[in-house]
Parts: sequence; C-alpha cells; structure tokens
Amino acid sequence: MVDVSAKQPTVRTATATAFVACSPAIITALREDAVPKGDALAVARIAGIAAAKRVPELLPLAHVIGVHACAVDLRIEEDGVRIQTLVRTADRTGVEMEALTAATVAGLALVDMVKGVDRTVALREAKVLSKSGGRSGDWVRSEDAGQENR
Repeated sequence: MVDVSAKQPTVRTATATAFVACSPAIITALREDAVPKGDALAVARIAGIAAAKRVPELLPLAHVIGVHACAVDLRIEEDGVRIQTLVRTADRTGVEMEALTAATVAGLALVDMVKGVDRTVALREAKVLSKSGGRSGDWVRSEDAGQENR
C-alpha cells in the first residue's frame, strides 16, 4: 500500500462508465417498467453507490477514503444501458477505483435484475473516463484515438 500520509487532502473527482448489452426484450421491459424483479434501474443505482463506499473491502491495496459524493446515472439506449458514475472526495488519494467499482457493480446489479428476461445480457466496456485533482492533475480519456491525454 502506498504511503499517502504526507499528502495534503485535495478535492478529487473521477468518472467511469460501463455498458450492459441487452436484448430487445430487456430494453422493452426496462422502458415499460415490466422487469419481473422490480425497478431494475433504481436497484442498479443504489448498488453502484453502495459499492463506491466499499472499495477498500474489495480491493486489497485500496485506501480507506471518504466518499463525499457519488452519482450513478443509467441511460437506456437502443442496444443496452449506459452507466456513468461520478465520485468526489476531499482526501489524500484519488477516487478512480471508486468510480469504476460503482459503474461495474451497478452493471452487475442490472444483469442480476434482468437475466430472467433474457440470459444473454452482458456487462461490457468498463473504464475510467476522467479524473481530476491530486499531484498528477487532470486526465481525460480520448475516445478519438483510443489514447489518453492530459
């Protein structure tokens, strides 16, 4: 584990995304609020927020930090559900793993909620989109070239 005790707390933010590929039957069930298990998007949103706060329990070398803000947004698209998360702290280390964990666990919860409609549902494309704050500064994923830039 990296020693961050000498660092000063700063505001840090990270965003991440994941995609849950869904069949037309699942998309219809989501749009019509007809998923047999209940409100799949609400369950996924709460699961993602809860997961962001539990990262040190899941990742052995992650620091315990205060998660001061967490948003999990789910958008139904033609072929699936796009999940985007934002996590913010005022601490000594970043929140990239918290944002990524929130996105993936929200995706897993969604898969669990809709798998009874169609078992071909799949969690895909989990990645950090951006981070800000800290010694290394700001970083944004560039989708055009598949490369990262500062």
